[in-house]
Amino acid sequence: MPENITPYKNSSLGKKEQVAQMFDTISGNYDGLNRVISFGVDIKWRKKVLQLVAATNPNTILDIATGTGDLAILMTNTDAKKIIGLDISAGMLEVGRKKIAERNLSDKIEMILADSESMPFEDNTFDAITVAFGVRNFEHLDKGLGEILRVLKPNGIFVILETSVPEKTPFKQGYKLYSKYMLPLIGKLFSKDTSAYQYLSESASVFPYGEALNNILRKIGFIDVVAKPQTFGVATIYSASKK
Repeated sequence: MPENITPYKNSSLGKKEQVAQMFDTISGNYDGLNRVISFGVDIKWRKKVLQLVAATNPNTILDIATGTGDLAILMTNTDAKKIIGLDISAGMLEVGRKKIAERNLSDKIEMILADSESMPFEDNTFDAITVAFGVRNFEHLDKGLGEILRVLKPNGIFVILETSVPEKTPFKQGYKLYSKYMLPLIGKLFSKDTSAYQYLSESASVFPYGEALNNILRKIGFIDVVAKPQTFGVATIYSASKK
C-alpha cells in the first residue's frame, strides 16, 4: 500500500478529513491551477477517458472524486441518461454545480457529497465509473477500490486517470525536478493554502503506478486490467472491468 501522506503534517484529523479541508480551501482557483500545472494536457487525457467510456455505451456513469465536475461534464458527450459526480469536498461540489447550471446540465448531472469508501448506492448500480486524479487521495485504497467494484455492474468499465512517474531519461529527472520544486512553487504563488500543492506533489511521488496499481486492482477483483501511460509517463490511464 502507498505511504499515507497527508496534506497537513500537524493536523489531528485523519487523511480523509484533511483532504476534504484542503480541497474546500483551494476550490475557487483549482480549475485554473490545474491548467497551469499540467500545461493544459490534462484536458487531452480526460478526452481519452471519455473515449474509453463512450465506447461501452453506458446508461449510468459515476464520477468519483469529481471535484468541480470537469470529467462529469465531459461525460455528457456519451449517451448516458444519468451521470453522478461524487466528492467529499463541499467547496469543490459548489463550484461544480455552478458550472453545470451555466451549461444547462443540471437535469443530467447530479453532484452529491459522499465518501468514496462508503457510497450510498446499491450493488451493481453503474455501467461506468471514473476517477480522475482522485485515487491517491483515498485514505484506504483497498476499501475505496472495493466499494467501486461493488457498485459497478458486471461487464461495466472502470477508468482511472492518475499521475505516474516517467521511467525513461531525461523525462524521469525532469519530472522529479518539476514535481519537487516547481509544482509547490506554482501552488504557493496562486493559492492561499501553501500545503496543498506540496501534498499533491508528495502523494504523486509515492503512489503506486503502472503494473503496481494493475496488481492492486486485480487483487481487489477487477478483470481485464490495462495501463496506458500518457505524455512520457507523467500520467497513466487504467481501465478495468468486473466479472
